[in-house]
Amino acid sequence: MRDEAVEPQPEHETTADVRAESLLLERAIGGWRGIIDSGLPTMVFITAYIITGQELRPSVIAAIAAGALIVAWRLIRRQPLQQVGAGMIGLAVSAIFTWKTGRAENFFLPRLHTNLAYGTAFLISILASWPLLGIAMGYLASEGTAWRREPALRRTYAAASWIWVLLFFGRVIVQTPLYLAGWVTALGIVKIVMGWPLFLAAAYFTYRVLSPILEARRAAKASEVPEQPL
Repeated sequence: MRDEAVEPQPEHETTADVRAESLLLERAIGGWRGIIDSGLPTMVFITAYIITGQELRPSVIAAIAAGALIVAWRLIRRQPLQQVGAGMIGLAVSAIFTWKTGRAENFFLPRLHTNLAYGTAFLISILASWPLLGIAMGYLASEGTAWRREPALRRTYAAASWIWVLLFFGRVIVQTPLYLAGWVTALGIVKIVMGWPLFLAAAYFTYRVLSPILEARRAAKASEVPEQPL
């Protein structure tokens, strides 16, 4: 009895595939460390501001101390400082600006400008047919701009990038009136709520948007395995 040749079948999505894809997406949108490094000093600032009865000086000092502890922790664990470095620069700008003006709400102003800049960049990239999420994913996957030759993938990256446009502009729209009114406590609480939770929600929906087409591309590549000579 002769053994029949078994034709290769497209591989289904494996746990390793999902994990690699998730890590790639995480790196493209900032990652967990970036969320913690940028969010913790803000939480400490607003907590100290409430506890001290709206005392500005100890609140700024507490936020700076929290940032310093994050840097020390990363150094002890020998972790990369790229993201924490950017976060500490933002914290330093916020602290100096707040200290100089004597207005606690100015602690949040640099972040408002950052969200406005990110939202604008994502929007322009979509309108120019160069969605930033596609650029980031292409770079991290070592595919360059090859994704632009696939209309379906380009449209999917654009759709996923809209999620981040809504996130960044949503923060600006909600937080700007609170900043202008000088409602520091409310502004701090809203910033925290619109920080980690919304970021994680945006990351989840981004993954859900990208996952089907990335899985289809993987299956198509797996089906292109050349036949072995007899």
